[in-house]
Amino acid sequence: MGRFHSDWSLAQPIAAGVSSAFIGFASAFAIVLFGLRAAGATQDQATSGLLILCLAQAVLAVVLSVTFRTPLSFAWSTPGAALLVASQMGTGDFRSAVGAFLVCGLLIAITGLIPALRAMVVRIPAPISGALLAGVLLPICLAPILAVGNTPLLVLPTIAVWLVMMRLRPVLAVPMAMLSTILVVLVSTTVSDITVGFPALEFVAPVFEPLVILSLGVPLYLVTMAGQNVPGFAVLRVMGYRDLPVRAILAGTGIMTAVCSLFGGHAVNLSAITAAMVAGPDAHPDRGERWVAAVSGGLTYVVLGLSASAATALVVAAPEGVIATAAGLALIGALGTAITTSLADPQFRLTASVTFLTVVSGISLAGVSSAFWGLVTGFLVMFWVDLKGQVRPKDSGLEGGTRNAIPTT
Repeated sequence: MGRFHSDWSLAQPIAAGVSSAFIGFASAFAIVLFGLRAAGATQDQATSGLLILCLAQAVLAVVLSVTFRTPLSFAWSTPGAALLVASQMGTGDFRSAVGAFLVCGLLIAITGLIPALRAMVVRIPAPISGALLAGVLLPICLAPILAVGNTPLLVLPTIAVWLVMMRLRPVLAVPMAMLSTILVVLVSTTVSDITVGFPALEFVAPVFEPLVILSLGVPLYLVTMAGQNVPGFAVLRVMGYRDLPVRAILAGTGIMTAVCSLFGGHAVNLSAITAAMVAGPDAHPDRGERWVAAVSGGLTYVVLGLSASAATALVVAAPEGVIATAAGLALIGALGTAITTSLADPQFRLTASVTFLTVVSGISLAGVSSAFWGLVTGFLVMFWVDLKGQVRPKDSGLEGGTRNAIPTT
């Protein structure tokens, strides 16, 4: 495990890893369950999806961190879960969504294995990727405001807790807001209505429907890459880790996403914000020893996965608007970053605006959702109006830059 400084113990990196896992889980588990349910998952399928995502994060963190002696932490795709809600793909047949999840995983794995494809994906223009993510997040981020008008007594305590913690300790704002949400659900719901059992994996046979793959699978792949993997690599590089195993990370997360899909999970990826907790100096003064924090965080996710059944039961039993409020509060920061990223370059603001408006419109043409059409219209406007024959500078993305970095979790 490497030689530790005599004045430093294993306690610090282990504590950093455990804390990162708890914060990551508490900040976004409701969004994941909300998204899976919106995609048509039953309560048992949503429980299975959350459980397999936790186990996948644990396997990736332990295997890759130990292999490369690098603090590699992983997370579920939070913007991907938001996409499930925004796409409203809940047709009653969750199998078609699972097919789209599987395709997304294969695309991520192929991206890791083919350098040319990896280079192409990371050069997705920031105005388009940022506007796509902003359009996906906006409806969810509006939920707290709408809920205040409909059920103020149920959501105002959560909003108040979030505001107070944003002032005192921002990193704990979302977890504490989620704790407040749980208390609200317990107080406002008959306890007997919340049935909790031991979580179990449930196999879901995928169905491959071309329209669902275009509507959900391709956008899920893009928002996971642009909103999670690219900023995840950027965070690690900022922390001093330059020689990263990009191919192994993308291939590994792609394969695990494909596996997760068969049990109801949507996507796993390199973590972004919580990565700083295990890759920064607070985890260990020696950069070469911080991988222990990632391992401890991964193992913690195994324990957290055992709460999947209880978490799903709470989400199902929650009054309308309560979980949506917690999810919206958790994503406001990501929404602001996505909007800023999309509008940063004055030359491409028309492209960003058209992409954003198309996604937010919720339009469905030929059975394909607005997320896909947002990409199409964005590229059309960019090449027809904004570029005007100019050669656009290359984005750096996974090659070491942060132009497209939109961290969400």
